[in-house]
Amino acid sequence: MDLLRLFKALIYSWEGFKAGVKHEVAFCQEVVLAVILIPLAFYFDVTVLERALMLGAVFLVLIVELLNSAIECVVDRISLEYHELSKRAKDYGSTAVLFALINCIVIWLSILINFW
Repeated sequence: MDLLRLFKALIYSWEGFKAGVKHEVAFCQEVVLAVILIPLAFYFDVTVLERALMLGAVFLVLIVELLNSAIECVVDRISLEYHELSKRAKDYGSTAVLFALINCIVIWLSILINFW
């Protein structure tokens, strides 16, 4: 793999992360949650698989939120006028974030209930 290409990809990813923090309140809130939950996943005496599930669930929330934000950006770029398909696209993205959050909560609670 070309190292320059890899470096540029990392820069683009960092720019996307910074834009998400700057422009998306929900992403900012989820980053704060991740900053709390990621170290917490290492605090609990759980199996490697359980820890991987806990971390994966947190990262999935961030991933889905960024994809939802990307959908919203594209829809808004096309037109700010109301259109049923635009609303539907944004609603789908919002629902995906909700499901990712529910998934995260279920995984964490399932593991922590066994921990206690």
